[in-house]
Amino acid sequence: MTRVDVVVTGLGATTPLGGDVASTWDAMLAGHSGVSPLTAPWAEQLPVRIAAQLAVEPGEVLDRVKLRRLDRSEAVALIAAHQAWADAGLADAGLDPERLAVSVGSGIGGAQTLLAQDDILEASGPRRVSPHTVPMLMPNGPAAWVGLELGARAGVHSVASACATGAEAIALGLDIIRAGRADVVVAGGTEAVIHQLPIAGFASMRAMSTRNDEPEKASRPWDKARDGFVLGEGAGVIVLERADHAAARGARVYARLAGAGLTSDGYDIVQPHPEGHGAIRAIEKAIADAGVTRTDIVHVNAHATSTPVGDMAEIAALRASVGTHPVLTATKSMSGHLLGAAGALESIATILAIRDGVVPPTINLDDPDDGLDLDVAAHKARQMDIPAALNNSFGFGGHNVALVFTRA
Repeated sequence: MTRVDVVVTGLGATTPLGGDVASTWDAMLAGHSGVSPLTAPWAEQLPVRIAAQLAVEPGEVLDRVKLRRLDRSEAVALIAAHQAWADAGLADAGLDPERLAVSVGSGIGGAQTLLAQDDILEASGPRRVSPHTVPMLMPNGPAAWVGLELGARAGVHSVASACATGAEAIALGLDIIRAGRADVVVAGGTEAVIHQLPIAGFASMRAMSTRNDEPEKASRPWDKARDGFVLGEGAGVIVLERADHAAARGARVYARLAGAGLTSDGYDIVQPHPEGHGAIRAIEKAIADAGVTRTDIVHVNAHATSTPVGDMAEIAALRASVGTHPVLTATKSMSGHLLGAAGALESIATILAIRDGVVPPTINLDDPDDGLDLDVAAHKARQMDIPAALNNSFGFGGHNVALVFTRA
């Protein structure tokens, strides 16, 4: 059976580094940090008072009347999806809606709506609760809104696999096209939970950086002084398309999504397997699925969240599955950790690295961990030819997703 080639024809994002893909990518290449202090009164008593907040507020892009019906996670998903759709040139392409699917996930969903409406319920009673509450807080809300606005009729899917969500949603899009269910899939992830309860919860786990006085230096993957991740918000969406369908309409192609590998640890709800067995299997499956060899992978956009345990577990997994030759980066050092959107944003960075022949830098890597024996593009971007690259995403619950992108 002939394998269906799947390519990327559109990109969209709104992130702590920029309101679109171009500004986000420029900021990454320049090594800018999107982390800043939290100045809202509710943050004053929190142990963590920093976050990677959106560079452009949704209210600057979407109509305010429409925004009242959307959770923040839904709003940013729509913004990114519309960008990707326009970038792919599909607005006037006459695409059959029966051949269009959506796969957009969120790790946490409409938590801000849930918490805000509960406050209203407690303070003012049930009659003051918004009639839009349930569509705003339901986990499939972002995918549903994207599907409605684009007119998708081949299925709307909402993956939830914690920090692996965005990458798994893209992997599902690959499967949908390969299975013949759609010619085009709008795929990615979204998250917007910069709020006192999620921050307090993560802080209680000691998973977050408390470098409140130096927010730009707080996210520091693989550095000896790393003390946890920095919470971010935003959305990343890509347009996946059957290669012959894209060629027939003369679409510009960014890269090929060549393969995906998905595994689960079966080990712990929070901690990764100490020897990285699940991550190794996911990476090896992705490489095999892509039809490339481990030596073909010359660049890796690592999951690398800046946690003491997770960062080095991934290094061990990469050493075992790919080898010591790829050039690594950890773009979370700049964007913070977008949870369910992380894998989608980092897929976009991987795709653009292939297109432009440049590895974005890992900032704040001032004193590398003693176990970091792989090559990292530290402090500044590195020019290099990238025929094939790997993007890793791992999530609470033992979710492991690896994606292989190649030059089209």
